[in-house]
Amino acid sequence: MQTKSLYAAIDLGSNSFRLEIGQMDSGQLRRVEYIKETVRQGNGLDAERNLTQEAMERGWDCLARFGERIAGFKPSQVRAVATQTLREARNRDVFLSTAKRILGFPIEVIAGREEARLIYLGVSHLLPQSDERRLVIDIGGRSTEMILGQRERASTLASYRVGSVGWSMKYFPDGLWTAQAFNAAEIGAKAVLDEAQGLFNHSHWDKCYGSSGTVGAVSDILIASGWPADHISREGLAWLKDRLIKAQKFDNLRLEGVKEDRKPVIGGGLAVLQAVFDLLQIDVMHPAQGALRHGALYDLIDREGIQDVRSSMVDWLAQRFGTDKLQAERVSRTAQNLLEALIPITRDAPTEERQRYLQKLHWACQLHETGMRISHSDYHKHGAYILDNTDLPGFTLNELHRLSQLVLGHRGKLRKLESEMEDASFVQQLMALRLAVILCHARRDPDLSGLNIGCDPLRRTAHLKINSAWAELWPQSAHLLREEKAAWQKTDWTLHVSVI
Repeated sequence: MQTKSLYAAIDLGSNSFRLEIGQMDSGQLRRVEYIKETVRQGNGLDAERNLTQEAMERGWDCLARFGERIAGFKPSQVRAVATQTLREARNRDVFLSTAKRILGFPIEVIAGREEARLIYLGVSHLLPQSDERRLVIDIGGRSTEMILGQRERASTLASYRVGSVGWSMKYFPDGLWTAQAFNAAEIGAKAVLDEAQGLFNHSHWDKCYGSSGTVGAVSDILIASGWPADHISREGLAWLKDRLIKAQKFDNLRLEGVKEDRKPVIGGGLAVLQAVFDLLQIDVMHPAQGALRHGALYDLIDREGIQDVRSSMVDWLAQRFGTDKLQAERVSRTAQNLLEALIPITRDAPTEERQRYLQKLHWACQLHETGMRISHSDYHKHGAYILDNTDLPGFTLNELHRLSQLVLGHRGKLRKLESEMEDASFVQQLMALRLAVILCHARRDPDLSGLNIGCDPLRRTAHLKINSAWAELWPQSAHLLREEKAAWQKTDWTLHVSVI
């Protein structure tokens, strides 16, 4: 089977890393291969919220095996996402820099709401078509996601910092299961999940589904013990808790259906699941086949078509803050023309990668005036703050930060972006955006016929040549372009501006 027809998703969870390889067949995603490894990175966060060396090495070893399996795939065929443990880890960049090199593909640390969106996308695609209002719950290692939706559209998304690994470490630190420990764990979970009562109470949904992790493990145990296969009930949860308390610790647990790698964290997961049942008045929960990794696969496939959720979310945010759509499109067209000249098609910048740079520059252009409603003079700073502190479905934390830095740097001094200037592609995007904003200063389509621009990334130099007749025709634009030269003099990059 040729790799060009395949897609791969990697879920770097707090308890397990998973690799799912699928192939589209008649509009349906068909599984080709599934690999799961228990890595327990969530156990590897120390008191300062740093990943220990051992936890990082467990992750790297797993990703090396995954990387070997997907060698030959293109970047557009692979999506690797990391969740709560790497959201929390202060030294995540140390882990990720090596992890990306070992895997051979980028790894995205996604926000909790984006994790929830992908979970719902995966679950909904593998459920029968229905108009029912759905509540989907996923109890992972260090976070719990809740989603309301109908068909394939999620309407309410939330992520809470409570999960099977975290709660097992906190309330069952010695691996002992007691009635008192379960009671404390359930109370603690309810305290974290308390606000979910208003968002996800029974009046908002018709049927409740549970995805992956804890729900899958509990369902497997109950089915093996003779409970119904299609749902988890309150009675089943009470029976399982009683069996754990009687076993006292996981080494003594003798139950069909429970996997050895799940035993150390089943107590914490069960306590969180019981708390969810109580808070949201759930009587039965139906195990679902879909999960985060399936959502990541479908989202990856959507990005190849016209359904990229990121574009629709950029449109939504721009509309929410009342940006000038015509000006944004004008700036985008101009900036992309400039970037095309700054990044020609070469071996170092192939067409696919170049198109990604152009797309992200387009989003930055659409959002560069989002801060206008807050402050006219410092709108670039407010726009950057908005992007750094919002959860836009479809975007990773790194993508949002990159957009925020482009918005922050599209005007004013450049010293504030010193740490970003090591990335040549960012500099080229930023330069194109800044020049486009200058050329569109009069809020009309600029004349680009008298301009010529090129870039030498190795020498960190760009050359902008202005035709003298153009400079006479557009003197204010020519003046602003010459001033832009001075702005770059305080960076490691040089912008030469000459009138010829």
